Amino acid sequence: MNETIRQAYQSAPKRWAYQLLLALLLAGILAWSSTTIELGSTGENGWKVAGNILAGIFHPDSKLLLTFGTNGVPYLLLETFCIAFLGTVVGAVISLPLSFLSATNLVPRPVAVIGRGLIAAVRTIPAFVYGLMFIRVTGPGPFAGLLTMSLCSIGMVSKMYIESIEDLDKRILESLDAAGCTTFQKIRYGILPQLMPDFTSTIIYRFDMNLRDATVLGLVGAGGIGAPLIFAMSAYRWNEVGAILLGLIVLVLIIETISARIRTKLARG
Repeated sequence: MNETIRQAYQSAPKRWAYQLLLALLLAGILAWSSTTIELGSTGENGWKVAGNILAGIFHPDSKLLLTFGTNGVPYLLLETFCIAFLGTVVGAVISLPLSFLSATNLVPRPVAVIGRGLIAAVRTIPAFVYGLMFIRVTGPGPFAGLLTMSLCSIGMVSKMYIESIEDLDKRILESLDAAGCTTFQKIRYGILPQLMPDFTSTIIYRFDMNLRDATVLGLVGAGGIGAPLIFAMSAYRWNEVGAILLGLIVLVLIIETISARIRTKLARG
């Protein structure tokens, strides 16, 4: 056995030159990239601002946290949650037909290539740019954020849907076809049971991402808690910043806990 291993090792292609060249190339790219980094000096004022930020985070404005009006943290968090949730739902629904039309095991390859190209084009543009575009169309507010979240969700969710569809076990469908099942029965008992766990897990994961992106979209006026956050930071009201960040942390932790339990249940069946 040892002799066989030694012979196999000796007959293996020597790739040290290729690996050395690749390592030198990566080192060159890292060295070239590091030349664009400029370290700015942090003066006394910078440290003072950093201290004020930390003090505000650890001493949040309790009045803002407990205000249930439109200017309070609970309402702003609810608005952010609704933007992320509805955007995820709309994007997931639109992604269904688009992903089925882009799966190579279900449609001809030219049709699938067109569908994949459309999905890639949607995924290319950042959410921030979409937000600025929709604000110009619909005006500032939650509706612009909803449209942005929906369009951004389509790119990722469709891609994940396609991978799940192309991994379908066709033997199950062939068995149902041999049993004389109708098309509806094959979809109900052969396709949906295979796809639903993956689809649901993808939607939950995308919702987690949208919840964070909705906060960033608020910075450009697309609704949510982002706009009050940037206004409070611009005015150096660090207690309000701390209250908003505390609310965001609590909301994200709650959503993360719930989504993790759902994904675990789906994984275990």
